Order: sequence, then structure tokens, then C-alpha cells
Amino acid sequence: MFRTSPFLATALIALALMGFGSPASAREDKESGYDQVWAIANLYTGDDDSFFQTIDLSGRLQLDLAYVKSQDDDAGEFNVRRFRFGFKTVFLEDFTLHVEGEFNPQEIEPLYTRITDAYLAWAPGKAVKLTLGKHSAGFTLDGLTSSKRLLTIDRNNLTQNIWFTEEYIPGISVKGEGKGLVYHVGLFSSGDKDPEFGDFKGGKFILINVGHDFADRLGAKEALLRFNYIDNEPDPENGFTKLLERIWSLNFKFEDDGWGFRTDISAGYGYEDQSDMWGYVLMPFYELTDSLELVGRYTHIHSDEENDVQFARYERSIAGGKGDRYDEAYLGLNYYWYGHKLKLQNAIQYVDMKDKADDGGAYTGWSWTTAIRIYW
Repeated sequence: MFRTSPFLATALIALALMGFGSPASAREDKESGYDQVWAIANLYTGDDDSFFQTIDLSGRLQLDLAYVKSQDDDAGEFNVRRFRFGFKTVFLEDFTLHVEGEFNPQEIEPLYTRITDAYLAWAPGKAVKLTLGKHSAGFTLDGLTSSKRLLTIDRNNLTQNIWFTEEYIPGISVKGEGKGLVYHVGLFSSGDKDPEFGDFKGGKFILINVGHDFADRLGAKEALLRFNYIDNEPDPENGFTKLLERIWSLNFKFEDDGWGFRTDISAGYGYEDQSDMWGYVLMPFYELTDSLELVGRYTHIHSDEENDVQFARYERSIAGGKGDRYDEAYLGLNYYWYGHKLKLQNAIQYVDMKDKADDGGAYTGWSWTTAIRIYW
């Protein structure tokens, strides 16, 4: 990453939009134009009698331009937030093999940073999907949401403080859905991480997610209430997880025609030098047009002891240390060219961090971020 001015940031995003703009045919016929471009990622499609049903390229490219200002300092960045590339194949109808890596073209050395997905899954139906290997261990509102499909530019800071932000962790899990019920139960390694599968010398954690979608009862598009529970074995060798022994989260996603809201209340119980913390998130959204969406968010986090709440990504570029009470207000505007597969996101944020220790963690500031999100 490099520091830059907001004027250069604006120029860079304009160039990015020119580079990623759709051809004229795609603008005239949105469905057929974008579908043709994204179909390039489909390398093979067989039939029911074929060994391979599909072979596809997979990945995502996410670009950020951010400007942050507090009473004492300011900073600007152009950031290749994520670049991932790999493949996914479905074979023998019920089996999926997915391998994907994360790369850093911005700094080149090293270009390869880690494996994200490396798993084999068996799914004979919607009720059961068994997955073995390195895959997403999702919990909390935004931890359960892929970065490909976030309504905000990045995950809320409650998730960043409580969720295991490595996300892709070696383990075995089973998930499924039916008659409005959803579940995900797994056993994962908490052990010392490396770019691949870690060394399994640390502890392990149990993930339990259960929920119910009340959409039919409420006459809505979605009304999904979920409870998440994590039991993480404390161990000094843990690297994939945070210093939290038990975590719970109650989150709700509601969506009707053109509007909706999402909420989360979560708590984590620390060990070693991490104290207990809790917080909540409120996130309404409204579709102004078929392509334009307004999103708001309020986040509150509180820790029992000093210096246990960390800042979000871009705030850390000018904020020092940690605090004990974090409040954020976010207002964003999303423009969708091709759903979540190609979108532009813009946001302004106001953040206030309290620091009882008075050792550099106090902060009040504004930020502006604009981002392009692409996945295939």
C-alpha cells in the first residue's frame, strides 16, 4: 500500500472504472452482455452422465481508495484489497473440489500470500453438505457473509474484533437447510497458522450455527434469525483464532421488496491478556433504483478492560494503539452493474474510540472510501 492524496485517489478510481467498464453491447443488453463476459470463467459443462459436471475458474478482485482524517493526522491509500484466483469443479454430481489462493499483485514480493479454499465437499442434497479441508468458518453477521456479497465496503468492526478473521481454517463441517431451518456444525483447528494448513499443534474449536428463516410467515423475501456459538480451546500455539475462549452471536437478516435491515449482537470471553467484549450492529438498507442502493450502519463495541478493542483497517493507518469503547456511523451508496459480481461502493464513516488508559488509543475521525468489487 502507498499513501496518496484524495485527488489522486479520485483519478485512480476513474481510471479503474474506465478499465472495468462494460462494452457497449453489455450496456444495451445487460443480461446477455455481462453473462457472455462472465461465461469465460466456465471452462467445461458436462451432462448428468459425465464424470465432471462443471469446471470453472473462481476468484475475486477488490480495489479500494480510502482517505482518513482525524484531528491530528490524515492519510490516503490505493489498495488491492483482495485478489484471489483458483478453480472449482463439480464431479459425480454430488462432489465439489475447490482450490483458491490469495495473491498480492500490488507488492509482488511475495506474490502468493496464502491458500484460502482447499476442500472437498459432498452434497447429496440441500439438507446435507459435508466439507473436509480448508474452508470458511463463518459466524457473526458479517463473518457469515462472503466479502463478495457485503452491502458495506468491508465487514463491520464488531465482526473484525470477535470473528476469526483468517476465515479459511482447516477442519470438517456439515451444513444444510430445509423447511426454513439452517444449520452449520464443525470442528476446526485453532493451531499455529501458515499460508497453507498450519501445524495443528495448538487447540481446536467447535462451531455451531443454527437458524430459522421466517420469510414465509412474515410474507418477506428473507427473515433469517441465527444463533452462533464458538467453543475455542485456549492454547498459546493458537494462530488461526483470536484470544477468545467462548463466543456467541445472535444475528438477523430481513429483506422485503426494496428495503431491509440486518442486526447483530455478539460477545466474546477472553483468555490470557484479552478481556471480555461485546457489541451490536444495526444496518438498514434501501433500494433507490434497480441499480442504486443506500446503506446505513451503526456499530458499538465495548471491552471490560483497557486496550482490548482494535480499530478497523484504514483507521489503523493514523490511529495509535487500541481502546475500550468504539462507535461508528457509516453511510454508503452502492451501484450494481451486474449484481454483486460487479459493483461500485462508496461510503463515509465517522468513528469515535474511547481510551481509559489514555495511552494513545483515543481517536475521533472521518473517512471516505470508494471501492470496486468483482467476482467470478
